[in-house]
Amino acid sequence: MPEQQPYEPERAIAGTGMGGQMDLGASEAVTLEKTPGGPEGTGPKDRPRSLWSDAWHDLRRNPVFIISALVILFLIVVSIWPSLIASGNPLKCDLAKAQEGSQPGHPFGFNGQGCDVYTRTVYGARTSVAVGVLATLGVAVLGSVLGGLAGFFGGAGDAVLSRITDVFFAIPVVLGGLVLLSVITSNTVWPVIGFIVLLGWPQISRIARGSVITAKQNDYVQAARALGASNSRLLLRHIAPNAIAPVIVVATIALGTYISLEATLSFLGVGLKPPSVSWGIDISAAAPYVRNAPHALLWPSGALAVTVLAFIMLGDAVRDALDPKLR
Repeated sequence: MPEQQPYEPERAIAGTGMGGQMDLGASEAVTLEKTPGGPEGTGPKDRPRSLWSDAWHDLRRNPVFIISALVILFLIVVSIWPSLIASGNPLKCDLAKAQEGSQPGHPFGFNGQGCDVYTRTVYGARTSVAVGVLATLGVAVLGSVLGGLAGFFGGAGDAVLSRITDVFFAIPVVLGGLVLLSVITSNTVWPVIGFIVLLGWPQISRIARGSVITAKQNDYVQAARALGASNSRLLLRHIAPNAIAPVIVVATIALGTYISLEATLSFLGVGLKPPSVSWGIDISAAAPYVRNAPHALLWPSGALAVTVLAFIMLGDAVRDALDPKLR
């Protein structure tokens, strides 16, 4: 008969699962009690994040997003309060200083009309940001509403909208601007914004239509419909929150494109017109003197390039964060 081992509190006996037993030390024993939060990874601090919280979690750790967001924030502040960093008058010019270089108090020099390039570059941000933001809002709202309704209801309305968008896609943007804006004499930004919205909504509409068609086929939408949810509730509560992400991504990237389009139209003389202050106007005015005064062309062109690049980088970062396939 085998000798019985003395009881040791530091030891624990565990079954092997095959009819035998295994002697374990107290430091090696594994308790079978469940943690208060349930299985591992499902505690209160490990709850599954939504698409938006997960995207924000990724964006905060993306250096591209942080850099572009800081640049855009600076541009927005400057466009609202340009006098914070530029105390001069952008419309005050002195022909005696035409094409002169950098001087104390005038770090960017003067353009061909003797205007301070630094002041005009700072004040030009207001026009470009205003056109880009307002045009993007108009395009996003109009395109999302039309595309979302067409994708949800389908039928003849969807077919008609698809053919209309095909017609707008066939119109060259710059040529359309030359034709439509050449007959408008207003010096405000509204004709340019209206033109961009007119030719920009079909792109957002097609994106929104496809996203809504995909979202309405999900099981949760079918379940809500079976429970008697109205069409408005289905659209606003179940489909729109899950179909808006592609629209946000495309609109963010398009914002930089709209700023560039405004500058192009102003450069061609059909967008904003003097005495309005715009980067496109300054680039157009400095182009003939690029050999004698390259600084007058360099600074507004650089500001335009940085602004467009910042919005495109922001859109790329948002796209990467909202698209699960890219993770």
